[in-house]
Amino acid sequence: MITFPCAKINLGLNIVSKRADGYHNLETVFYPIPLTDALEIKLMGEEFPSEVACDLKITGNAVDCDEQKNLVVKAYNMLAADFKIPRIHTHLVKRIPSQAGMGGGSADAAYMIRLLDERFRLNIGIPEMERYAAKLGADCAYFISADPENGDTACYAEGIGDVLMPASGPGDNMKGYYIVVVKRDDIAVSTKDAYAAITPKKPAKCCRDIVRQPIETWKDELVNDFEAPIFAMHPELAEIKQKLYNLGASYAAMSGSGSAIFGIFKHKPANIEEQFEGMFCKVLKL
Repeated sequence: MITFPCAKINLGLNIVSKRADGYHNLETVFYPIPLTDALEIKLMGEEFPSEVACDLKITGNAVDCDEQKNLVVKAYNMLAADFKIPRIHTHLVKRIPSQAGMGGGSADAAYMIRLLDERFRLNIGIPEMERYAAKLGADCAYFISADPENGDTACYAEGIGDVLMPASGPGDNMKGYYIVVVKRDDIAVSTKDAYAAITPKKPAKCCRDIVRQPIETWKDELVNDFEAPIFAMHPELAEIKQKLYNLGASYAAMSGSGSAIFGIFKHKPANIEEQFEGMFCKVLKL
């Protein structure tokens, strides 16, 4: 059985306050885009000599890591502690860039929960699946319902990204537009350093209200608070954002804490991959 975990972008990201637990409260709009990984599970035969209940093979744009520490395996182990689930083989094909601020690892974990629920008829229900997902990461819960084929699954998020509410507007606003995602492989962003450089403050206007406006108005109002400190550390990222505007983007921004930069275009840009040669560059229709 196979599924396709999708990436997300952040339409606005404001760090509004620091919490007593050391984390930060934020305001953002998560928006799903049709850039996906592929996740497949198969039953493991009783005679198969595996020391683990969920073995994991990662291919594609994979990052070397201990596969048993991957969030996909953690999702399996978490559910297996509460439900009777057979041993499985798992294959994850990575196509969403890592360390990009696009939620690839979180999506993989959430879609694993969805896949196990469907395959083994666990009947967990969406609210409970969201609670399980939230244990794995702040934005994991969002991906339980995220669907790039349906813009209505955009969500306004508060708290640490785990308090989800409907975000009417961006689905209709962006339908038929194109998104260009650009990421330099040689830049890794430290989220810890980015947070340390931010002074939390309430924005003048909530991002949920801004995304209900025409996209052409977003440039002057829709802000990612991480951009200022991260662009200071990596001015090359600011150059990518400006280049997307120069090429005709209606809106461009960094997603999450980076380092992926996206631009939203009313019409499909021609030969844009040539403008970002040597970088990850993907053009997708919304």
